[in-house]
Amino acid sequence: MKRLADIRNWSALLVGVLFAVGLSISGMTQPKKILDFLTFGAGWDPSLLFVMIGAVPVYMITYRLVRGRKTPVLDTQFYIPKKTEITKPLIVGSVIFGFGWGLGGYCPGPGLVSLGTGSVTAIVFVFSMMSGMLIYRMYERWIELRKKN
Repeated sequence: MKRLADIRNWSALLVGVLFAVGLSISGMTQPKKILDFLTFGAGWDPSLLFVMIGAVPVYMITYRLVRGRKTPVLDTQFYIPKKTEITKPLIVGSVIFGFGWGLGGYCPGPGLVSLGTGSVTAIVFVFSMMSGMLIYRMYERWIELRKKN
């Protein structure tokens, strides 16, 4: 059992490193490149569109292959979100995420990868992201406590 856990952890590390390298090579860790992609008009940088065009077919093929299995290779079950409804918290969270991405030029993955460069903007972004997650967690607990009382 410990051996399987070790294989899972090493696999997760390998996938994380591969993801980080992909984000770095594609320029997703450069806020200016993201902001230039999100800004239409003069100076628009369409290069990230090619990243998405390259990623979607790979995802479509591998997702079908993986979901064709009864279980994942290194686990006993798939952990796929079951919720499909569009709720007010989902919409609000999506809008906040979009503003954060548009203002800072980072989304969570590239922000974490950029920490490795020691960039001050990446540190500020990740600190802000973690603070937002913590505040939301506290808000959720507060709402649960209010419902119980």
